[in-house]
Amino acid sequence: MANTSENPSGNKSKSQEELPGAMDVLHGARAQLAELTGMTAESVSSFESAENGWVLRIEVLELARVPDTMSLLASYEVELDRHGKLTGYRRLRRYERGRADGNP
Repeated sequence: MANTSENPSGNKSKSQEELPGAMDVLHGARAQLAELTGMTAESVSSFESAENGWVLRIEVLELARVPDTMSLLASYEVELDRHGKLTGYRRLRRYERGRADGNP
């Protein structure tokens, strides 16, 4: 008799299900935040594993202006579960693209 990791219904057990890799989590987080907010995710400025999933900081274009250095960006903290599903987000700060301020 063959030893399988599937239960009688043919599905893998929760302890053996495959979790997404870091790049899948990163791409998924950007896409989910963009879908929820309707804004373009420009970059990911931090990415770390947390106890129950992942925490990312994503820079988002909130308002495009001319010249581009005057566009408004925002930094969002995004929380995902260990499967890469967005569980929460919040805006940490807003700033003009052309201005650096010493804040994280």
